[in-house]
Amino acid sequence: MKINYIFLLLLTGFVNLTLAQEKEITLEEIWSGAFRTSGMDVLHSMNNGQQYTVLNRQAGSVDKYDYKTLQKVETIVSASNLPEVGRFSSYEFSDDESKMILATQVESVFRRSTLGIFYVYDIASKKVTKISDNKIQEPTFSPDGTKVAYVFENNIYIKDLKSGASTQITTDGVKNKIINGVTDWVYEEEFGFVRAFQWNAASDHIAFIRFDETNVPEFSMDVYGSQLYPQQHVFKYPKAGEKNAVVSLHLYSLNADKTSEIELGNYTDFYIPRIKWTNNPVVLSVQVINRHQNELDLILYNAAENKAKIVLKETDKAYVDVTDNLTFLEDNSFIWTSEKDGFNHIYHYKKDGSLLNQVTKGPWEVTNYYGYDKKSDRVFYQSVENGSINRGVYSIKINGKKKKSLSAKEGTNSAKFSADFTYYINTYSSATTPPMYTLNEAKDGDVIKEIKNNNDVKEKLENYTTSPKEFFTLTTQKGHDLNAWMIKPADFDAANKYPVFMYQYSGPGSQQVANKWNSANDYWYQLLAQKGIIVVCVDGRGTGFKGADFKKVTYKELGKYEVEDQIDAAIELGKRSYVDKDRIGIWGWSYGGFMSSNAILKGNDVFSMAIAVAPVTSWRFYDTIYTERYMRTPQENASGYDDNSPINHVEKLKGDYLLIHGTGDDNVHVQNTMRMIDALIKANKQFDWKIYPDKNHGIYGGYTRLHLYTKMTKFVENTLLK
Repeated sequence: MKINYIFLLLLTGFVNLTLAQEKEITLEEIWSGAFRTSGMDVLHSMNNGQQYTVLNRQAGSVDKYDYKTLQKVETIVSASNLPEVGRFSSYEFSDDESKMILATQVESVFRRSTLGIFYVYDIASKKVTKISDNKIQEPTFSPDGTKVAYVFENNIYIKDLKSGASTQITTDGVKNKIINGVTDWVYEEEFGFVRAFQWNAASDHIAFIRFDETNVPEFSMDVYGSQLYPQQHVFKYPKAGEKNAVVSLHLYSLNADKTSEIELGNYTDFYIPRIKWTNNPVVLSVQVINRHQNELDLILYNAAENKAKIVLKETDKAYVDVTDNLTFLEDNSFIWTSEKDGFNHIYHYKKDGSLLNQVTKGPWEVTNYYGYDKKSDRVFYQSVENGSINRGVYSIKINGKKKKSLSAKEGTNSAKFSADFTYYINTYSSATTPPMYTLNEAKDGDVIKEIKNNNDVKEKLENYTTSPKEFFTLTTQKGHDLNAWMIKPADFDAANKYPVFMYQYSGPGSQQVANKWNSANDYWYQLLAQKGIIVVCVDGRGTGFKGADFKKVTYKELGKYEVEDQIDAAIELGKRSYVDKDRIGIWGWSYGGFMSSNAILKGNDVFSMAIAVAPVTSWRFYDTIYTERYMRTPQENASGYDDNSPINHVEKLKGDYLLIHGTGDDNVHVQNTMRMIDALIKANKQFDWKIYPDKNHGIYGGYTRLHLYTKMTKFVENTLLK
């Protein structure tokens, strides 16, 4: 009896294990966050280099930890002790770390911009000061910690933390007309920043950009809401070839209580994508780029002498990418990154702009610059030296010698260094390893100890039927070697024929084929694979991290070479014995939707179906900065715009086509989809479509994502599994 009982237990366990391993991923699990990994929220390295702080969202506190022991030293501030503040969502220290700005009641404006109620917390006295009763933007400490500058209703204000008085330093701000100190829509979206003012080191000057949007055309969106009548959201949006805001640079002197315009030189129709004070409190650096974005000047403006001088000029036959890596060293020499040798690398210049040396060299890209440590005379950076789908952390002497690899594991490594470059926290993941966080020695990369892992997510996935993501190089008939990955059904049998569903984004400089842990979409691909579909992703020409020539081949022809590569990739896949070449589909979102639309039209004999979410259907509908960077203006390059826009190829549609868009998309306007629909109807082409009222470019909120992916899943099943 005992033996039989044990046998029964073993048999039961085996059956349960088998059933557990056959559990299938559901859409409900994906979009409820069942496979979500945990990270380290809003980490800040303290000035002493030995401690760091983390925002504990669950407890509503900012906690200080010791790097060496990883033990919590103290709770600096807790929402439970600040009833007048309540829950805060972010924090920022003053330079001397004696005060903090705490953000509450934050609401989004556009993708990066927010409004909120902010408080200053004095750590020693535990005193709380409300910066303004109004919802404001971008509150920022002066370097001496005595003041906070912020923007309210397009004007800049300064609050004196000692007296409590607020001073308004600009007065001409008007919605949809004049903006001071924060960016307009197109700068925010395409140059990636919101705060357009900067304190100098002496805390006695503020430099700021002013935007005159008066002549920029307006765009309006109906907001349907829940009231009897919809409302209109009207904002300035410069479409390709239209007028931009007129930008100017200004300097406010706190001592003189005076604002003056900075004369940068003889520029017309230009952008100011970055401003940054040097270590000299009277010298401001300014990056100015022409409208074509193929000539970028680094200007140093001396406020004491009221003189501006170009110290560095970058030019390119296609376009110059704006760098965030400009770093001024103690002697005001500076670090700069550039693609001028064909790959993105680090350069060291004297303060007058003459080249000291190229710090990194090779047929690979620097993907992140972490900083320079004077003590060890080393530059720390991230690159793709170990293959374009991987990321490693490295250090090198500023003279370009004695390079060290600080990453032991192949995959995606990224570093957050302590202020004194003694330690760094490494975030590592790969296609098979969820994010793990380790404390490392900066001098050699040695792991001191593990901080956090996500093994629980990996163990949970072991109960599900999943397939490995297989990386490979796909070579097209034209001879182009393209990074790719493939997910096959778990019960894959090479003797069978499978449909293929391709995913891509394909935008300039982007990357989707990367050796890192799953995104939410990867779980969807696993779900589709278990339904009997092979899922493939290919990064074609125009994507990033393989050199400037590979990336910039699409210049003035967006949607030509990238589409060719997706069609050619599908043809190569169709030659494989286990692929049903008559059932190949493709999908994408935003630029990827533009691509999938083009693919089913220009590749109508290759692709049998396509899904396009929030697609650009004509580059004439998109904004100036992004579109003209790669296409110039429609007036200069009409054929480049029209020959490669899906809206002009609708008569070629043969397969099944699904269009999806949100009506509240301020980025890629629903106009793109509505005009595409109109063109398809005029061509008498059948298609499917789905509109999400008031949803923005991300199409999310509540059950929205679940609804969206349910729709797409059914469409995939009905077209590829029929």
